[in-house]
Amino acid sequence: MSPEFSKIKMAKFVALTCLAMALLICLLSDSPVGHGQTTQKGQDQPDVLRVYTDIVQTDVMVFDKQGRFVDGLKSSDFELRIDGTPKQVEFFEKVTAGSINEEMQIAAARGSARTKAPNAAGPAPLDRGRPIFFYVDDLHLDLPAWQATRKLITRFIDNEMGQNDEAAIASASGQIGFLQQLTDNKAVLRMALERLKVRPYSVRDFERPTMTEYQALLVSNYDHDLTEFFVDATIRLNPGMTRDSAESLVTVRARALAQQSGSVATNTLIGLEGLIKSANALPGRKLIFFISGGFFLDDRNSDSRSRLQRITSAAARSGVVIYSLDARGLVATLGDISTQAEFDVSGTLQRANSSELHASQDSLYALAADTGGKAVFNTNSLEPALGRALKETSSYYLLAWKPDRGSQQSKFRRIEVKVVGRPDLTVQVRRGFFDRETETAKTAKPEKSNNAKKADEVAKSSETELRKEMLATYPTRDIPVSLSLTYLNTAPRGVVLSTALQVANEFLSFVPTNEKYTAVVTVVGAVFDDNGNTGAAFSNRLTIQAPSMEAIKNGQDVTYGYPVYIKPGLYQVRVGVRDETSGRSGTAHGWIEIPDLSPGQLALSSLMLGARTPAAETTNASAITDTLPVALSVNHSFTHDGYLRFLVLVYNAALAPADSKPDVAVQVQIVRDEQPVTTTALKKISVEGVKDLTRIPYAAEVSLSGLPAGRYLLQVTVVDRVSKKSASQQTRFEIS
Repeated sequence: MSPEFSKIKMAKFVALTCLAMALLICLLSDSPVGHGQTTQKGQDQPDVLRVYTDIVQTDVMVFDKQGRFVDGLKSSDFELRIDGTPKQVEFFEKVTAGSINEEMQIAAARGSARTKAPNAAGPAPLDRGRPIFFYVDDLHLDLPAWQATRKLITRFIDNEMGQNDEAAIASASGQIGFLQQLTDNKAVLRMALERLKVRPYSVRDFERPTMTEYQALLVSNYDHDLTEFFVDATIRLNPGMTRDSAESLVTVRARALAQQSGSVATNTLIGLEGLIKSANALPGRKLIFFISGGFFLDDRNSDSRSRLQRITSAAARSGVVIYSLDARGLVATLGDISTQAEFDVSGTLQRANSSELHASQDSLYALAADTGGKAVFNTNSLEPALGRALKETSSYYLLAWKPDRGSQQSKFRRIEVKVVGRPDLTVQVRRGFFDRETETAKTAKPEKSNNAKKADEVAKSSETELRKEMLATYPTRDIPVSLSLTYLNTAPRGVVLSTALQVANEFLSFVPTNEKYTAVVTVVGAVFDDNGNTGAAFSNRLTIQAPSMEAIKNGQDVTYGYPVYIKPGLYQVRVGVRDETSGRSGTAHGWIEIPDLSPGQLALSSLMLGARTPAAETTNASAITDTLPVALSVNHSFTHDGYLRFLVLVYNAALAPADSKPDVAVQVQIVRDEQPVTTTALKKISVEGVKDLTRIPYAAEVSLSGLPAGRYLLQVTVVDRVSKKSASQQTRFEIS
């Protein structure tokens, strides 16, 4: 079922916006919120990067015997070999994963100058965060392993995920569905984890003697002793059967089971390869935790080993490192009470099964080692391994070299890296790559329309292409698009979700027409529920005019809003913007959770942010609070010398029996990198003059002076001292 939406009449939306503006400007009866001092320094900006053409790069991690990253190494400390041949290191730098410099350093190592236009996407934060993926091989997890996996990912969401990190939970079976997306919204990740159910496959037949998956693999690969054991057992169970017939039956059974096993393993690897290739659209280095119960590599009945090479090469090109985690923990044998073992006096089965555990872990080891990561086996405590992996991959060295161009055919090249004269150090590096693998072609831009096309056909084609880009896995950034999602309770109609997007004028093509400058922009958007069903959708073609280029430069950026009534739930909004003159486009994705605002449920509206710039000459901060203009912010980007104002509404606060009034207190925090830089004391919210006590407004102001550039969280917590309940709301903002 699709979510139910109904569009608000624009007049009501304007009135609602005006009300919010009035509240934001006029309800600042409390003292301005102060800020704390911080001693955190920004990261040093890099020198001019050395750009080389036609080179290949790889990331390298070096650890000492205690497992600590070895810092301070130079280019001359490394020995690089490709297919055994020494190569000169043409580019070398140390990189911090998740830093703002990482994308530029990787681009330079690849020989491309990826520079941002001034203010291309707002301020350049010092703390970008890291993309982290959990690829759960639910096709090879039994119930205990599934429980361990849920516990591990829950711990990451609650304790290990950084303020600016983004994460995704994906599964081999695809059962997570629409929620299998990269996001910084923990509500999305928790719901995705809830959808992860145990669903292991079973490779068995109903013939006798019982043959396990691993035994079938050995028989299909001509293990003589094991084959003879099953032939003898088959003859005993079928008196009169000839030996040739028994051998044929055993062989057919084994190959059928092995093909089933190979098919399931292939599905696991196909999903992983697709995830890695799609991650190439993301900047910087990506970390994938591959969580599995192990599976077998079978060259005869599947293409698993060649697929591993393709995964290794795709990981090198996408900047992906894999850490494999065996969710089975510490196990002695893979057999269980459901497996009926055959009577074996000769010990043939015991000898064959002795290698089963290691064979099931070969695939996990190969995926990790070949991509520069690690494999974690035989432990019932995966949480420490998760923390170590996050720490180990936080820094790395970037090496680049000029490749050989002699061969015209694709060839898998082996990479070897050593630290000269330091055999005590451990070097983690990718095993190789395909040197002639073609890059995934970019989505082609729609062709320019010719004079024969009608205007409506051109517009329809443009909108169709833009919607395709909007539905892509990751947003496109040719035109940076800011997206803001907020909700308010507009009783008795219910909750209104307001979508606002913004595009800077500098990314639009203004052309002179009739003594004015005109830009034409197509805007599309859609709201999806947590199953990916489309509810409300919008599209519009905007014409923006300005009298001069100076007016464009100094004028307000293009903004567009779309409101809908909506029910409680988790939603994603996707929007797209296309400049019709240049053909360039940009998209943005955002999640929002609409709470249940039924009576008795304490909740908060979204935090609505605005900016107030300091007056040219001021003598009293309180004197200018109500006189300077406040603009609601879409991009949540503020200057370090400005003031951030916010508005929030408290819903359904309980009334005290004594005076039939609520007793609600508020606390405000500003957080950066998990550390609060500002925390106010708990303060009672005044309800004087508030007519509707089920909707209590609260507004305050924060001076940003002294806070360094970067990404922050504004968190507002409300405590209802009558009902003994609390609620909180948070939103991100940036300081340039």
